[in-house]
Amino acid sequence: MAPCLFHRSLCALCVAVMLGLGARCDHTEPPCGAYAPGDIILGILASVHSKVKDLPARIRPDQYTCTDFDLIPFVQSLAAIHTIETINDSGFLPGIRLGYLMCDSCVYATKALHCVEQMLAVNGSFPVLSNYSDFTSSVKAFLGERYSELSIPVAKFLSLYMIPQISCTSSSPALSDKSRYASFFRVIPSDVYQTKALAKLMKYFNWDWVGVVTLDDDYGKPALEKFLIDSGKEQICVEFQEVVPNYLGSTNIEQRIKEVAEKIQNSTAKVVLLILRPEHVAMLFKELIKTNTTRIWIASDAWSTTRFVMKMKDINKVGDIFGFTFLTGKIPGFEDYLKNLRLAPGERNDFIKEYKQMRFNCSQQSVHTSPLACSVTDPQEANDDYLLHAVDLTEAYNQRIAVYAVAHAIRKLLKCNDTACSGDVNLLPWQLVSILREINFTLDNKTYSFDEYGDFKNAYDLISWKMNGDERVPEVVGQFLIKNEEVEVNDSKIPWNNTVPLSRCSVTCLPGTEKNISTISCCYTCANCSEGYYSNKTDQLACKKCPEGSWSLPGSRECQKWNILFLEWSSAYSIVVMIGTVIGALLLVFSFIFFILHREKPIIKDILVTSCLMKFGLMVSFGGVILFLGSPNIHICRAQQTMYGLGFTLCVSCILVKALHIFLELMSSNPAKQRKLRKFDKPFVIIGILTVIQALICIFWMVFDPVNVEETQSKTQLLTLNRLCTQGSLYGFGAMHVYIALLAVLSFGLAFKGRDNETDPIVFSMLIHLFAWLCFIPVFITQYESRPIVQISGIMVSNYGVIFCHFAPKWFKILSEKSETKKAVKPPVESLTMDSDSGVVCGTSSETASIPSTPQSRFSIAESEMSNWDGNSLHLSEASIASFRHRRLKSWRSRSLRPISLRPRSLRPRSQTLMNL
Repeated sequence: MAPCLFHRSLCALCVAVMLGLGARCDHTEPPCGAYAPGDIILGILASVHSKVKDLPARIRPDQYTCTDFDLIPFVQSLAAIHTIETINDSGFLPGIRLGYLMCDSCVYATKALHCVEQMLAVNGSFPVLSNYSDFTSSVKAFLGERYSELSIPVAKFLSLYMIPQISCTSSSPALSDKSRYASFFRVIPSDVYQTKALAKLMKYFNWDWVGVVTLDDDYGKPALEKFLIDSGKEQICVEFQEVVPNYLGSTNIEQRIKEVAEKIQNSTAKVVLLILRPEHVAMLFKELIKTNTTRIWIASDAWSTTRFVMKMKDINKVGDIFGFTFLTGKIPGFEDYLKNLRLAPGERNDFIKEYKQMRFNCSQQSVHTSPLACSVTDPQEANDDYLLHAVDLTEAYNQRIAVYAVAHAIRKLLKCNDTACSGDVNLLPWQLVSILREINFTLDNKTYSFDEYGDFKNAYDLISWKMNGDERVPEVVGQFLIKNEEVEVNDSKIPWNNTVPLSRCSVTCLPGTEKNISTISCCYTCANCSEGYYSNKTDQLACKKCPEGSWSLPGSRECQKWNILFLEWSSAYSIVVMIGTVIGALLLVFSFIFFILHREKPIIKDILVTSCLMKFGLMVSFGGVILFLGSPNIHICRAQQTMYGLGFTLCVSCILVKALHIFLELMSSNPAKQRKLRKFDKPFVIIGILTVIQALICIFWMVFDPVNVEETQSKTQLLTLNRLCTQGSLYGFGAMHVYIALLAVLSFGLAFKGRDNETDPIVFSMLIHLFAWLCFIPVFITQYESRPIVQISGIMVSNYGVIFCHFAPKWFKILSEKSETKKAVKPPVESLTMDSDSGVVCGTSSETASIPSTPQSRFSIAESEMSNWDGNSLHLSEASIASFRHRRLKSWRSRSLRPISLRPRSLRPRSQTLMNL
């Protein structure tokens, strides 16, 4: 009976008080767990209990029975109450006292709506109106709820009446939508920024392979969706996404937690983001500790500073823990308030009573029970500092900001000054909404205001759970600045010894490589940069192209300047070429001088002009060889090809004229026909025409598709460019060489057809030239880099072939004749006698010797013999006859000191005579 009477009397007291406040409690059980009278009432929604008993089995709209007392929302509600009392004592609202009415939502949205409904009830009933512009109640504004899952339905409900609701922890991005939640405000940023902060933190440590565990409520789902967007922007991939039930009393929650723990244990991701409530985190950690599973945990704001998780048994075994927390700070006088929890007259707080019973009642044993509980006579009178250590008090600082935001709006609406407020305290709640949207106030030397979405845009603190014995304590190691959306980390406070743990799907791609991404952007293989590309950073998506003028080898970290390769003057081959060219030029100069000095010689006299033209052509050709050396340019490239083409064409044209002349002389047996053929024997006309044709070929070549300079990558040397002359049009290049080859073949053919001692030089020189260029063609086609060397070699061989086949034999012959002549001349004798048989004239003088003229009988016989040849015999040219006479004279001189018989010789066969010619 006593308990029943006590319960009835307590209810009666509640009704009486609420009638005085203009609000009512249910006649069976008051929804208000705490209240204090005042001129303006603030509603406090706080889920002091975390479960509703037997909720899954609920089939009737019975009253709710809440269990599992939670110290965090309890302390946060005390922070709001303490701030209200501080405002009342400070005279911030002169003449006006703030009261409060508090209801426990028990982390259940339906229960939260029930609380709001009863707190807004008028005379025990809830009015239904067509227009709520004039609707008013004793509660002018609401503080809370803690979780977005509860704040969302409450915000929708209060938006009907435009009663302001200010939350300190509900961060769901959905609540920023003013079209759906018109009267909702919060003194924290939206999760839009928290998920950005989480993604930036992972990017900072290069963690791109993570797992995510979320709740299946209106807080977890939007947060996951936003994180997936933000992480994608930072190239962070999610290996797994696991969802657990929001309601702790769910029948399958324990089984689901075990499945999630197994998933984490089997995953390759070393970083896991937990967007959960503290109770879910504690359950998950218990399972992971059993299997010694270690990860790097990223905490959402819901549990980043939860003390009871920090004090879990073996919490140090789970690994490193990071998280972001909202603006924190110390509430002046709050610690003393918690150490001396007392109720003022007219106040009620069932939650304080329940806490003290749990803490100091010997019969109610719990994790929070004091060791001195059994020595306490009256639990309601006992106090200690347990709450100061069990809960992070700085996390409750936002309650102070929220209460002051409402107080500033009321002060402005009631037009308060330092002494009085002139406005009516029975204000309409919706009037506070417009003021809150524009309010700007200062608290503890900081300025605060709501943005257009009803949110604060202050910074996040980055928290690291530091080991402290067997527990963890929070330590601020950085922050996330919303203005520039960047994470700042104090690396010196993170005990990793400069080695950050990895959480990647693939290994880091080192400089010199690029990522070959698979279907999952974070999973890739590393491939070496191709030639001409480089990467100087780790994990580059693509190698960069080398700047112009530089190059790189496969797998390079940087580019290097090209080594330009050409026939340098100082190279061994160039030195050999220059020596060969100088020697060739000297030989030509020597030959020119030699021929001039011996121009009266029969062997030179008739070919002096053409031989000089040949020397000039060869000299031009040698000059073209020199132009192949050194760094080429377009003018040098044109000159080297043109000089060779015209110079050697002039030389071969002279040889062709000589071959044609001999051919015409030897191939005509009929004097009349010979005279006719001699009309074509116009050497200078032929030479001019043939050279002009080559000049026209070169002109057309150089005008329509000229040679140029190009730099091509060397196939034999690394990072080397071959600077070479191009051939321009292959038709022009080919026409020039084919034309020279045709002249050489024609010369060879004519000389071979009329072959004698005079044509041998032509045959051999043209064979040398044709052989050299036949060898040149396949090498020229296949060995691009060696083209200049091959062409130089071909020119040198051709030039020296002409020198040694055409000029050297004549030097040798003339010098040999001189040598023989000197050997044949003896010292003078006293007298010379003419032997009638030998034809030698001898004189008697000791100083002089007379050399008789050539015996005419010998030449007469020869000439008579030639005059008696039949028509089938060969007809000798004047040059041949002169040569014949010269040889006879030479033979006579060699025998001038011996008696010469004047007896006539028998005539030899005609063929033997021609061979001697």
